[in-house]
Amino acid sequence: QVQLVESGGGLAQSGGSLRLSCAASGSIVSIYAMGWYRQAPGKERELVARITSGGSTNYADSVKGRFTISRDNAKNTVYLQMNSLKPEDSAMYYCNADLLLLSISRTFRNDYWGQGTQVTVSS
Repeated sequence: QVQLVESGGGLAQSGGSLRLSCAASGSIVSIYAMGWYRQAPGKERELVARITSGGSTNYADSVKGRFTISRDNAKNTVYLQMNSLKPEDSAMYYCNADLLLLSISRTFRNDYWGQGTQVTVSS
C-alpha cells in the first residue's frame, strides 16, 4: 500500500512564501515522477509543477519564476517552494506520484494522489 503524506499548507499573505512537502511511502521500487496539482473551488484540477526521475521539471505558466519544485530521492519526498504568492494561488494542492511498486513477485506501475493540503493567500 502506498501513502503520500503532504504538509506545509496554510495561510500566507500576498507576496509571502510557503513550502509544501510530500513524502511517499510503501513498496516503492522507483519513482518515475512526482508533482503538484491544485484545484480551486469551481475550477478544474491543474498541474502546478512536476519533476521526473531524471530531474526534468515543468511548471504552469502562472507559477514560473515564483515556484520551485525539488526532490530528495533518499526520502522519496518532493517539495514545492512557493514565493511571491498571490491570492489566485489559493487552492487545494495535491501531490501526485507516478510509481513503480513491488507486490509479491512482480512489479507494477501506478499513479497515486495525496489527500491535499489547503493553501490560502490573503490580499
